[in-house]
Amino acid sequence: MTQGDTAKVTQGSPAAAGGGTRRAGVSGVRRATRIATRPGPWKRGPVLAALALLLGLLLLLHAQIPNGTGGLGSLVETFLPWLGLFVPVLLAGALWRRSISAVVALLLPAVVWLNLFGGLLVDKSYPGGDLTLVSHNVAAENPDPAGTARDLAASGADVLALEEISAQAKGTYMKELAKAYPYHTVQGTVGLWSKLPLSGTRPVDIKQDVGPLGATKPAEEKLPSNRALRTTVATDKGPLAVYVAHLGSVRVHPRGGFSTGDRDRNAQALGEALAAEKNKRVVVLGDFNGTMNDRALDGLTSQLRSVQDVAGDGFGFSWPASFPVARIDQILVRGVEPKSAWLLPETGSDHLPVAAGISW
Repeated sequence: MTQGDTAKVTQGSPAAAGGGTRRAGVSGVRRATRIATRPGPWKRGPVLAALALLLGLLLLLHAQIPNGTGGLGSLVETFLPWLGLFVPVLLAGALWRRSISAVVALLLPAVVWLNLFGGLLVDKSYPGGDLTLVSHNVAAENPDPAGTARDLAASGADVLALEEISAQAKGTYMKELAKAYPYHTVQGTVGLWSKLPLSGTRPVDIKQDVGPLGATKPAEEKLPSNRALRTTVATDKGPLAVYVAHLGSVRVHPRGGFSTGDRDRNAQALGEALAAEKNKRVVVLGDFNGTMNDRALDGLTSQLRSVQDVAGDGFGFSWPASFPVARIDQILVRGVEPKSAWLLPETGSDHLPVAAGISW
């Protein structure tokens, strides 16, 4: 080989084979190192496991969430069933990461959610019933009160409760419902139409007007804005005390949080009125602006049962009508037996009508 010649190693030569072997050896060592240092299935996905445990604790301890600042507790409880949607999302992430710890951690929220809401996934209704009840927030801005009234009359309800009756639409409801319901009462913005006789009708003070000015208002001045009533329906099984109520609205403010002051005060006052009710058979219908999970309604739920919880099929979400996400329209009972609960088709309101069958 002369000076200046360049030594060439052709592919397949011993030198090349030796280099390939060394490279393969290094690559194998690196791969073995990665496998050896890779976290096992129990150590993978620690963030997913932590999120699963937090979700489970949130469902389990939702009643402990403070409500004093921004009504956070009530806000969470209003949409509590929807927290279950995070379980399959986290499960998909756990399976993708092949994390056994995350899968095991998801057992907590899954079990708690099923304990809270699993009973609502089955149909608990029974055929029959002595009395059919319907409650509907007809909405003050309803563009077709006449059509809404006709739809409700066609439901065949024996007792029909309406909330948020505007002064402009009051006459329309009275006219359209007169044929199907010979007995009715309207007390402010709430009313009751019945196929059975009514007696002992009166407005119920749920502390809508508060403060020094509210205390000085005479009853006739408060009546136009009254939001609750009590009457007695004469049934062939005896008298039935019926309450219709529209609790105060709730608002979500960017700075103030979940504002529920009026609703909470109304609920407490209504609970006190029900505690003083002498009739053993009681029905409460209305728009509560809150779900049965909301602690603010404990004064009501501790005294009465929700027909949807006892004899419904599914969650029975009633608001908003276009895409219901919460059941804030309620029918509660005491001293009678819920047989069935269901929703009626959408009307011109932003709420869906709720219905129930009860028996003695």
